[in-house]
Amino acid sequence: MKKRHLAALLAGLAMTGLAASPAFAQAYNRLVGTWKMVSAVLDPQGANQPVYGPNPHGWLVFTPELTYIQVLTDPRVPKFANNARGQGTDAENRLAMASSIGMFGRYTVDERGEFAGNRVEGATFPNWVGNTRTRNDLRLLVEGDRMTEYFKRPEGAEVRIVWERVK
Repeated sequence: MKKRHLAALLAGLAMTGLAASPAFAQAYNRLVGTWKMVSAVLDPQGANQPVYGPNPHGWLVFTPELTYIQVLTDPRVPKFANNARGQGTDAENRLAMASSIGMFGRYTVDERGEFAGNRVEGATFPNWVGNTRTRNDLRLLVEGDRMTEYFKRPEGAEVRIVWERVK
């Protein structure tokens, strides 16, 4: 009887270790990891205009704890003339704001480990704070180490971002 309990205990401990491992988390949650932006285009009537320039910079990180952080930038934006962050000119500030976005919050996945929705808890665009987005607004499709994001803007234009998993 003791051997049977010991075997059950060891099996339980092995499963606990497996469930905590990154490989198991990714099998259950396909989003977990760090993603690098490859391309980002705005598609009003098929125009495919680059959103963050021809070589956008961006990272998107999904944690196993169901939190995320995303920063997207256009590397062509020039440095401000003044090194003090709050001392940019109106033109510098407008360009920086229009050429980047950063946000963080919580997300959910469904039983297949696929994106189900998120809630923005903080963002460089304050109007997004508190917003909840569902698959109707935001779709993330993972195929191996590549993910495609489809985001519908309030005016109806769709942004398509291609991500590559960082290894």
